[in-house]
Amino acid sequence: VAVVFGPSVGAVTTPPLHPALGPLAFLLGEWAGTGAGSYPTDIRDFRYHEEVRFWHGGKPVLLYTQRTVDLDDGAPLHAEMGFWRPQPDDRVEVVISHPTGHAEVSAGSVVDGRVELATTAVTATGTAKEVTAVERTFTVAGDAELIRIGLQRRLEGSTAGNVEDEPRHACPRLRDPLRRCHRQPP
Repeated sequence: VAVVFGPSVGAVTTPPLHPALGPLAFLLGEWAGTGAGSYPTDIRDFRYHEEVRFWHGGKPVLLYTQRTVDLDDGAPLHAEMGFWRPQPDDRVEVVISHPTGHAEVSAGSVVDGRVELATTAVTATGTAKEVTAVERTFTVAGDAELIRIGLQRRLEGSTAGNVEDEPRHACPRLRDPLRRCHRQPP
């Protein structure tokens, strides 16, 4: 696969998969599906199309992007970008940035086609809403033909400054699993 970055750079081919990425190779490719989201506030429920991409550049890091658009009007809803760093003993470290002004650092495990992550730190710009934790589960079932992504964000603190036990942020749920659209060769 040749990718051209500019006239002075030329073409670059995808290098071989770094051996450290072996445990995460099942995620490689482009995934797409539809889902629905809701807020525990007066914001309307919504339906969305989601695209997720995992790829590599030959180094011991997996590259990641995710984006969603509203199924009703095509408006962009959310996007994020990040880096997945495999660690010994089936562990992984993940750094993801969000256009909402958040950056999350997560750690978790990789076992039998499943990645479970929980944040170890969340930081934000001065104007971003408070996010205290993010939990994610990525599962590829069967012959890596589908992926399910669970996302839960917990916000502590209301606009009045009171701590609340209930989540206050969208909890998207996939109606159908994301389907692999393209597989990047390892």
